[in-house]
Amino acid sequence: MKTDGTHLPQVCLLALGLAACGGAPHERHPGDMHAHHAFKSPEEWAKRFDDPARDAWQKPEAVLGHLKYSSNSKIADIGAGTGYFAVRMAPHVPVGKVYAVDIEPSMVEYTQKRAAALGFKNVEGVVAAPDDPRLPEAVEIVLVVDTYHHLADRTAYFRKVKDKLLPGGRVVIVDYKPQPDIPGPPQALRLSADTVVAEMEKAGYTAATRSEGALPRQYILIFEAR
Repeated sequence: MKTDGTHLPQVCLLALGLAACGGAPHERHPGDMHAHHAFKSPEEWAKRFDDPARDAWQKPEAVLGHLKYSSNSKIADIGAGTGYFAVRMAPHVPVGKVYAVDIEPSMVEYTQKRAAALGFKNVEGVVAAPDDPRLPEAVEIVLVVDTYHHLADRTAYFRKVKDKLLPGGRVVIVDYKPQPDIPGPPQALRLSADTVVAEMEKAGYTAATRSEGALPRQYILIFEAR
């Protein structure tokens, strides 16, 4: 595993007892949904999560270009952490809503304050459960960046997500490629794009778009509910 300082987490779903997080200390990277650590100091983590150097490989605008939102879209950012994507989506949906979902309350509070400081009134934090995003209403788009591979029962989780999708809604999953020379989470945690597609089909989705070349470290998969 490379530890070049750009391998950062965005979210952590705590207390799931994920065996893969044992052993050597697990460095949180953008999207960690499971870890044994409590991230109670979001200001400190934000220095890493929102490091400008991340933009070079995360390519946030390229990711947002795959969302196909409108000005009134409702979007759920599952694994929002310190709001890296949430505050970037907010200006694109001025009459819509961005739900910043994380199970760590301090992260949710931090993102809401960050959005408010930037003048975005359309960002609402949601404190989720490890097995349920607890979305308060149905949304058109669910964005899951570097988080999918840390969910415990992904099939059950995304069946719940499906219940919160508006007709024609989409789930956009961005996660690390399995190649060992690409910086990211430990190899034991990585999933191939084929694995994600198979699991999401089991959860009741159809793969609509598949991009494995748009980002240097991650693939982008877009699913529609069947």
